[in-house]
Amino acid sequence: MFVLEEIILRIEELRLELNRLANCKLLSDPELIHVSQLLDDVLNQYHRMIQRRTTE
Repeated sequence: MFVLEEIILRIEELRLELNRLANCKLLSDPELIHVSQLLDDVLNQYHRMIQRRTTE
């Protein structure tokens, strides 16, 4: 599987997990914040890869 496809799948997994947590925990919950930060990191990675592809 291509790296970009793996990143997209990971984004979807983290997005679903974040939504699940947001429905049952406070937004200040450490677990929810952790998943949000993981999602931010993966989204940044995705953005960098897309930028590289468009500049090549």
